[in-house]
Amino acid sequence: MLVGEKAHWGHMDGLPCPSHTRKLSMPRRPKKSGTDLPLDDPTALARFGKLEMVARLVVEGYMMGQHKSPFKGASVEFVEHRQYYPGDEIRHIDWRAYGKTDKYYIKEFEEETNLRCYLLVDGSGSMAYGESTLSKFDYARYLAAALGYLLLWQRDAVGLITFDTEVRQRYEPSTSPRRFQEITHALETWRPGQETQLARVFEQVIPQLKRRSLVIIISDLFDRVEPLMAAMKRLRHARQEVILFHVVAPEEEDFPFRHPTQFRSLERSGHRLLVDPLRLRSHYLQNYRRFCRDVQLACGNVGIDYQKMVTNEPYQTALGAYLAARTRRYGKK
Repeated sequence: MLVGEKAHWGHMDGLPCPSHTRKLSMPRRPKKSGTDLPLDDPTALARFGKLEMVARLVVEGYMMGQHKSPFKGASVEFVEHRQYYPGDEIRHIDWRAYGKTDKYYIKEFEEETNLRCYLLVDGSGSMAYGESTLSKFDYARYLAAALGYLLLWQRDAVGLITFDTEVRQRYEPSTSPRRFQEITHALETWRPGQETQLARVFEQVIPQLKRRSLVIIISDLFDRVEPLMAAMKRLRHARQEVILFHVVAPEEEDFPFRHPTQFRSLERSGHRLLVDPLRLRSHYLQNYRRFCRDVQLACGNVGIDYQKMVTNEPYQTALGAYLAARTRRYGKK
């Protein structure tokens, strides 16, 4: 019988780390007013339904909140105008031309670059943890869907690789809306549950990336720093651009437990540990913060963009980090 608070945790370098599964609430119909959308609350936003819908809400809400277009590095170039026809997207209307001619014209664009992106999403057991917020896995897949929608909006090709102990699903990058639907369906139907060895998985992925691509990794990074960063370094040596989103739960950040607690690993069956959190807290936080610092420094040393995402933070933080990284790397003005 558990005494005090209940938690289910995995392991990182000998210390317990959260790993608990929670279910999403039943979806609600989205409100009509964009100002009413809970874009700053990932847990509330999940009630709106499927990944595809939430991704659109996040990206379009983020765009509306910008004073300048967030796509200052977009891979398209203006070519010419054509007359507006019913069914065309209103966002492409040239309002200056309308002011001069009193007629609607659409801006047409052509692709200037051929950016290919793979979204690598971790589905290991530790990603199932979620106590006060969405599980890390739910947060990761909503984030992946939003990034995929943003990439397609920029007319970039997006693909998906899911993994735990090994690669489980793979979709090659495509600019087709159908590919986005395949990606969101794959993420919706997949469930985390096994262990992972990130370094080994990345070693499997590297030879499969035949062309230079942008690789966006979304993971809680439950692995030892040395082999993990060695694999990351080989990704960079293979001329792949890498952005790393380190997904963590609030409980991992501050370790709020106060009473004797039994932690259960979701990656190692039958592994349980009864501890006094008050005695463990300072040691845990010291090791956890050193781990995060070491990963961030190692990423910086090999040219990888690192962004920690806590599961109570809005997805827009990640969208902004992605767009900033893209502008730095591709230099489109």
